[in-house]
Amino acid sequence: MESDAAFVAPEGVYSVTEEHKPLVLPAHSVSAAPAIYPTRLAAITVRFPQPKQGGAPGLAQLLGANLSKDKDRDLKRENLRAPSQGDGVSLSSSDTPEDTSYGSPSDLATANSPPDSSMQTPEPPHKLFSHPSISTKKKSAARPKHNMRTTSSTFITRMQSAEGLSKALQAKQGETTFLFYNTGKTFLWIELGSKAKEPLTRISFAAYPTCHDVNPFTASPERLDVIIGFSTGDLIWFDPISSRYCRLNKQGSISSSPCTAVRWVPSSPTVFLVSHADGTIIVYDKERDDGVFTPQVPSTSAPSPSPCPSDPPTAPTSTPTVDWDPLVNLFVTVPPWHPAPASGAAPGGNKPDKDRTAKNPLSHWRVSRRSVVDFVFSPDIKYVAAISEDGCLRVIDPHAEQLVDCYASYFGALTCVAWSPDGRFILTGGQDDLLTIFSPWEQRVVARCQGHSSFVSAVAFDDARCDGRTYRFSSVGEDNKLILWDFSSGALHRPKLQATHHQRISMSSTISLAFRRGTGSTLHLPTGPEGSSLSLPRYHPAPSRNEVSVVQPVLIKHIECDLLTAVSFLPRALITATKSGHIKLWIRPLAMKARHMKHGHRGLSISNIHDIVA
Repeated sequence: MESDAAFVAPEGVYSVTEEHKPLVLPAHSVSAAPAIYPTRLAAITVRFPQPKQGGAPGLAQLLGANLSKDKDRDLKRENLRAPSQGDGVSLSSSDTPEDTSYGSPSDLATANSPPDSSMQTPEPPHKLFSHPSISTKKKSAARPKHNMRTTSSTFITRMQSAEGLSKALQAKQGETTFLFYNTGKTFLWIELGSKAKEPLTRISFAAYPTCHDVNPFTASPERLDVIIGFSTGDLIWFDPISSRYCRLNKQGSISSSPCTAVRWVPSSPTVFLVSHADGTIIVYDKERDDGVFTPQVPSTSAPSPSPCPSDPPTAPTSTPTVDWDPLVNLFVTVPPWHPAPASGAAPGGNKPDKDRTAKNPLSHWRVSRRSVVDFVFSPDIKYVAAISEDGCLRVIDPHAEQLVDCYASYFGALTCVAWSPDGRFILTGGQDDLLTIFSPWEQRVVARCQGHSSFVSAVAFDDARCDGRTYRFSSVGEDNKLILWDFSSGALHRPKLQATHHQRISMSSTISLAFRRGTGSTLHLPTGPEGSSLSLPRYHPAPSRNEVSVVQPVLIKHIECDLLTAVSFLPRALITATKSGHIKLWIRPLAMKARHMKHGHRGLSISNIHDIVA
């Protein structure tokens, strides 16, 4: 059964059912650019409406239509009699007003529910970067301004679409999964499971697309909101269905540093975050224009001790003054049009000016002195986990714009990150050839995974096999290994700790509360048995090997291809991608879909895969 197109896992056979190979273009072609930046994946499932029944209506249809009209009329009358609820919206007796406060139990379900296909954009339940002075009234969803087919922009060199694309989309029924990916200077849109081998759309750019994300909150048969980041720092908001686009951070007006990752804020129709190679994360709104913005720069000072052993030592300076330590806090610059300064804003930053027109960016975070490689939201959308080339995993509170915790890698830079579906664990891969499992609630490393013989390229949790007790995840590396891993939270033994560490474990509930509240630079806990206080700093150095559990692989599959750079789970498939853009869809046992629907974890996918294959 083992072959280049199949492998056997404990739960059954995985086999390749679909491949998309990179297009071979002439050497003189503009699109024939080398794959300097690795291929990234982003997928979304759209539910297309069923066709209306044609022909003359029968008696049953007429009766059904009349009954439906009577029901709608009664419902309208009932709504008119219902008391007004605060914002002037009437509720029927069967409705209950939703709690739109941040962190409510219904938030995650609301974030992942399929959006209505109507043109009215629902008000997001999460108020991330929404301030009182900014109107939150419902309004018609904005569309990109420019037509990509007729554009004269030199930034977009060519666009090719499948013949009869509009008619084909209108004729679709049921659920359809679309995949977006980049290779060289080309960005492609394909349909998974389609018999057609050609992509739906292929766009060539003057710069390299480096990252992208599609918004599941606004996805519908009429529109898809895709943000593409480039090596020049430029951003494009693109709707592939209407072929319209809009440029942000044009010509690097806000940041000219290459984009390394982009994520939509879950449950937000307009706000997204972009990380850059200069160590910053910038918050944008797709409907705002670029503003004239100069971020604050920390004063020249001695760098903080690097947690990355591969970094060369720096010569000490005389009487150094450290104004910003990236291991302790963020350096936040507040734009002048920002209505309310953040608590972690840079001292002496721009003063708020409520009279100015709101523009981009919404906020500017200086996270590290080296490149931010990637970042992901926690499933409850309360925290951001960011990794960087300085070998640190940082947990950030995006509301307070503060650093909560900072963890060092065992060796070298971190290269990929994922958050477990239940939010209990953060998984990273790095240049130390290891996968590391962090428990942010316990503020420690709980396990390391040994199996790769080169840098780890990508990691992803399998939602269908994560039930809160056992967890399945996968990784790919530059050794061209696809590895499956399993671990049980109950089987991870506690490390050998000293007395103060035992006190720390006994107060795990207090630590969790302090973590959720995002208290100051140090978590001050109650005094111990001898009256000594226990203080937990934000920076956590890497523990030694004998202090941490080791997880062994469930399966190792070597794939003959160029460098593997991406892996993602769908309920009925596993997707892998190479640096040059060779995509493989590995179908897996159908029992996985039933388990996925039972547990219902359809949250923000850590590997940038948002939804499922029908």
